[in-house]
Amino acid sequence: MKIIIIGAGVAGLAIGWRLAQAGAEVVVLERAQPGQGATWASAGMISAIAESGDDASPDAVLGRQSGEMWPRFAAEIEECSGRSIGFRVDGKLAVAQTPEEHDRLARRVGELGGANGIAMLSADEAFAMEPLLREDIAGAQWDPGEAQVDNRALGPALAAAFVHAGGTLRVDETAIRIERDKGASHAIGARTPFATYWGDAVVLAAGAWSARIDGLPPDIVPPVVPVKGEMIALGPQGELPKHLISGGDVYLVPRGKRLLVGATLSRDGFDTSLSDTAADWLLARAAALMPPLAEWPVVDHWAGLRPGSPDDLPLLGHTDIEGLLVASGQFRNGILFAPAIARAMCDLILGRDADHGIAAFDPRRFRAKRR
Repeated sequence: MKIIIIGAGVAGLAIGWRLAQAGAEVVVLERAQPGQGATWASAGMISAIAESGDDASPDAVLGRQSGEMWPRFAAEIEECSGRSIGFRVDGKLAVAQTPEEHDRLARRVGELGGANGIAMLSADEAFAMEPLLREDIAGAQWDPGEAQVDNRALGPALAAAFVHAGGTLRVDETAIRIERDKGASHAIGARTPFATYWGDAVVLAAGAWSARIDGLPPDIVPPVVPVKGEMIALGPQGELPKHLISGGDVYLVPRGKRLLVGATLSRDGFDTSLSDTAADWLLARAAALMPPLAEWPVVDHWAGLRPGSPDDLPLLGHTDIEGLLVASGQFRNGILFAPAIARAMCDLILGRDADHGIAAFDPRRFRAKRR
């Protein structure tokens, strides 16, 4: 079986890798370089449990399943690629700055019933763990299982693992059209400016660009839109935090010799220009959590485009065109969802009888409204 995958982000590469490991012939087409889109621009946080509580929604369930898969997934990537991806379990403090936020976090901890070591901490306990925190916080939720991965190392490592498994990666080769058979009912390949690649199935995993490929009727085009996010990195003037920190609509991620602060959210099309207003907002929110950060210099500032959808949930699975599948719309959870999406999409493409809970993300759920 030959599969054409459009997009070498974390989803496209992970799906391609699993398919290649299963013996399929796989070609991944990438408009730029592997892992240089939303994957590169993110913070690499793997937050699967604390933020969803005991939520039984499909995306919360998918996130928890995928979070459990990540340690083994990371180890396998490193073994197959020979590259480190910096996966580590740091734990996370979700800081409550007001009594109302404290009550909300405490309810969530109560729902979890102490599962996975998640607990509420007093202000003093949180301050003892992270001395940079402001002293007048209301408390914090502690999740010892929260993890991170070096997202900028992840893309190249996944690409290497994919190629090592026998996959073919075509970089700087933009898919411009999905080719269909004479009856237009079956996707049979993808065309680039340089060649046409034929296959038994085509997987559209082009992130924020998933709706910008020709050859499909309007009601088949996945309703994926770009969602811009800006981030900054601070240069430490002293010790970095030891854990992931969230609160006040931002998160702080210690990475190497920098502290990442993210992220804004705006729907501005494909504009990736940088805004001083956004950088100032991120720094102010970070300093509201940890006052000394106000004196830390901004050493980097960047923007990326997340793939959003009308309901902010992924689009995963078959379309009404036979042989055309979609794996996009992961919004802010592309890295978290990657192991579970790779497993589910691989089994779906190969016709394996396995239910991985992705029916709720069927790309066809929007078709009635669009027609």
